[in-house]
Amino acid sequence: MKKFLIVLGVAALCACKKDFLDRLPLSDITSPAFFNTEKDLDLYVNSFYADLPGTEIYSGDISSDNVEPGVISDLIAGRMVVPTSAGDAGWTWTSLRNINYFLAHYNKAAISDSIKANYAGIARFFRAFFYFQKVQRFGDVPWYSQPLEANSAELYKARDPRSLVIDSVLADLDYAAANIKTAKNASRITKWAALALKARVCVFEGTYRIYHTELGLSNGNQLLEKGIAAAQQIMQSGVYKLYSTGKPESDYGNLFSADAANTDEYILARVYDRTLTKTHAANGTFITPTLSAPGLTKSLVNSYLMKDGTPFSKQPGYAVMPYWEEVKNRDPRLSQTIRTPGYKRIGTNTTLPPDYSNAMTGYQNIKFVTGTDQDGYNTNSNDLPVFRYAEVLLNYAEAKAELKQFTQADADMSVNLLRSRAGMPPMQVAALTIDPLLQAQYNISDPVILEVRRERRVELAMEGFRYQDVLRWKRGPLLAENFKGAYFPGTGTYDLDGDGKNDLAVVTTMPANPDKSLQYFALQPDHALSEGNSGNIIVHPAANKKFVDPRQYLYPLPRTELLLNTNLVQNPGWEE
Repeated sequence: MKKFLIVLGVAALCACKKDFLDRLPLSDITSPAFFNTEKDLDLYVNSFYADLPGTEIYSGDISSDNVEPGVISDLIAGRMVVPTSAGDAGWTWTSLRNINYFLAHYNKAAISDSIKANYAGIARFFRAFFYFQKVQRFGDVPWYSQPLEANSAELYKARDPRSLVIDSVLADLDYAAANIKTAKNASRITKWAALALKARVCVFEGTYRIYHTELGLSNGNQLLEKGIAAAQQIMQSGVYKLYSTGKPESDYGNLFSADAANTDEYILARVYDRTLTKTHAANGTFITPTLSAPGLTKSLVNSYLMKDGTPFSKQPGYAVMPYWEEVKNRDPRLSQTIRTPGYKRIGTNTTLPPDYSNAMTGYQNIKFVTGTDQDGYNTNSNDLPVFRYAEVLLNYAEAKAELKQFTQADADMSVNLLRSRAGMPPMQVAALTIDPLLQAQYNISDPVILEVRRERRVELAMEGFRYQDVLRWKRGPLLAENFKGAYFPGTGTYDLDGDGKNDLAVVTTMPANPDKSLQYFALQPDHALSEGNSGNIIVHPAANKKFVDPRQYLYPLPRTELLLNTNLVQNPGWEE
C-alpha cells in the first residue's frame, strides 16, 4: 500500500511533467483533451496529496509552549512584522485553483456518476482542508468555488466572514463523507478521513467561537454537536482502533516509528519510503545538535500524571525535583516522549542520557525517532499521522466536556481507551478535582475540561496541535512565558541516567580544559537558572517575549495584497 501510493505519485509527476502537474492547470490542458476517463481523474487528484501536512507534523509544536527551541522565532517572541509578499504571509491560492479547476471539469468524464462523485469528494476534501488552514491563519478569507482567471473581478472582492467559510468547508466535507469510498486506506483520502477532518474543524471552530466572545460569532455549541456526530461515526464503525500489543511501556512510542499500513490507528498518513527517496528528517531534528535545539518544556512535563493517576502537582516538592526524580512513576507516555533514565535507541543496547546540545531544556524528544540506520540527513521513512484515531477520541471528549455532557460512559469510550493503552488507571469523572497547575494555565475551573485538555496535550505532544489549541482557547499569553527546563540545585556535575557515572556539568562558564566524558551546560553568557544559583534551566532569560491581544491570534495580510486589493482589510492589531 505504501509503495503503491508513492509510485503512483511519481508516475503521475513523470507522466505529466510536460502536461499540467508541475504548473497545474496549464492552458494546453483543455477540457476536451482531458478529464475523459477515470485514469484522468485519478491522475489529477493525485497531485493534491502534495498539500497534506508533512514535517510540520513533528516540528509544529516548536511554535508552542511545548518546546523551547535554541532560537526563538519572531512569531513566538512577538516580534513578527507585516510581511510584504503573499508567499511570506501564506496568502497563496495556487492549490485552491488547481482543486477548483478539477471540480469545474471532472463531470465530463464518461464514467459512472458514483465514480465521478468519489473523485469530486476527494477534491472537496482537499478544498476543505485548504480553507480550514486559511481560517486558522487569517480568520476571514475570500471563498472561491470556481477557478479564477487573471482578469476575474472576484480577485478583488473583500474577505468573506469566517462563518460563511466554515459553513462551506463543512458542506464540502459532508459531500466528501457521503461520496468517497469507505475502504480503509491510510495512504488515501477516504470517507473516514473526511469525517476525521470534520470533527477537527468543528471542535476547533466551536471552541474558538466560545472563547473568543469578542468576535460575536454564534453557533459554537452547534458546531461541537456536529463534531461529536462526526467522531461518533468513526468510533461506531469499528474500522479503527488504537495500536496496542499489550505492552504499555512501549506501544505508544512504537506507534510513531511504524508505517501506517502496520497499524489500525492511522486514518490518514503522509507516507514515506527510502527506496523512492521519499524521506523526512525527524532523527536529524531530534538527535543532532541543531540551531533549533527543540527541548521540551517543564510545563509539558508537569502535565503528565503519576502512574497511579494523581496529578504530579500533588507530589511534595514537585517544583524542585531534579530530572532523574521527577520522571519516576509517571504516565508511561512520558518515557515514550522524552529520554528518561534507561532510554535506548531502537535496535541498540546502549542507554543514553538527554543530549543537551539537541535539547537545552534537558527534555529531549524521542517521538518519531527511529533506529540509527536513519540518522543521516533527511533519511527517515516512518510515516507521519495526518489523522489518527486517538485524535478522534480526544475531539469527541473535548466537545462533550465543553457542552457539559461528559459522562463516565463518554470517558470510557474515549480518554480511558488512551489511558488503558498506556497502562494508566481510568479517569473517574465523578472523582475529578481541580489541578491548580492546569487551572492557572487555562484560567478555567471546570475539572472535566481541564483533565480532557491534559489528556490532549499529553497524547498529542509533538504532533503539531498545541499552537492552535492555545490560540482557540484564547490562552495566547502562555506563549509569552519564559519557558523552563529541568531543575538543578546548583552548578556541579550530575548523573542523569542513574548509571553511576556523571553525564552533565552545569557550569557558570566553560572550563579551559573540559572533561571529554561530560556534556556541559554553561550558564554564561546566554542561559540561566530560574532562582539565580539554583532552579530550572532558562534557555533564553533575556528573550523579553510578548503576546499582544488580539494581534497575535491571527496572522497579518501581506502589504502587496492590501495594495492590489483595496477591499481587503488588515487583521486587528496589524494595521500600519
